[in-house]
Amino acid sequence: MTAPTITVPQLALVRTAAAAALAVLPTSRELLVGAPAMASADMLTTGQAVTAKFSGAATGEVVVVVGQDLADALKESPLGELDLTAAVRPALEAAARAFGPVILDPGQLMEPGVALSAIAAKDESVAVPLLDGGVVRAVLAMVLTPWPSSEVAPAVQSAGPVIRGGLDMLHDVEMEVSAELGRTRMSVRELLSLIPGAIVELDRAAGSPADLLVNGRLIARGEVVVIDENFGIRITEIISPGSERE
Repeated sequence: MTAPTITVPQLALVRTAAAAALAVLPTSRELLVGAPAMASADMLTTGQAVTAKFSGAATGEVVVVVGQDLADALKESPLGELDLTAAVRPALEAAARAFGPVILDPGQLMEPGVALSAIAAKDESVAVPLLDGGVVRAVLAMVLTPWPSSEVAPAVQSAGPVIRGGLDMLHDVEMEVSAELGRTRMSVRELLSLIPGAIVELDRAAGSPADLLVNGRLIARGEVVVIDENFGIRITEIISPGSERE
C-alpha cells in the first residue's frame, strides 16, 4: 500500500486514534496497531463495519471494521443477540475524541467493502490495520475535513495489546434493563374501555418478586424497594440460562 498524503503529525494523530479505539474495542484476539495506509476496500473483506460521522472540535467520519468472530459472539451471547453497532460505538467515540470534544452520530451498520470503499473515495482518507501476528483482523479508517496541522489533543498512552475473550468482549455493550411486576391479556374492547382510575389485574400475587429483564430476557427476580424516592429492585434470585419462565 502507498503511504497516505498527510503529514507526520497527522499520522501520529491517526495512530493515537487507533490506539484509543483498540483499548475499548471488544475482540477475542490480541491486536496491535499497524502502520497507517491509504484506505482501500480490500483491507478487510469479512466481518461487519460500522461507520459514523462526527463534528465539534473536528469534523469527519470514522469507520471500524471488525472480524466475523465478534459478530458471531454478539449473535450467540447468553443474553440473546446483541447489537453490533452498540458494541462498536465506544471504539468509534474513542477514535473521534482523539481530536478533541466531538458529537458522534448514531452510526450505521454496513458491509466492510462498502464502508471502506466509501471512505477511500474521500481525499486524504487513512486507515490503520489492527493486526494479529501480521494478519489484519480489524480496521480503523478515518477522514477529517480538514486534517489538523498538528496534534490537537493529548496523546493517548497505549497499554499495549488488549486481550479479551468470552463475556469480556461484551463488557462495554449497553443494554436495556427493565423490571416487570406482572402481565395480563386483554381484548381490544377492554383496552378501549380503559379510563383514568381503572384497575388492571396482573397475573402476579401481591408480594411476589418482580422480574428483571435484559433486552426482554429474564435474568433475575427481586423485591421492589424505594431508593431516594425512586423504585429499585433488590435481587433475590439469579435465573440460570435455559430455566426462564415461558
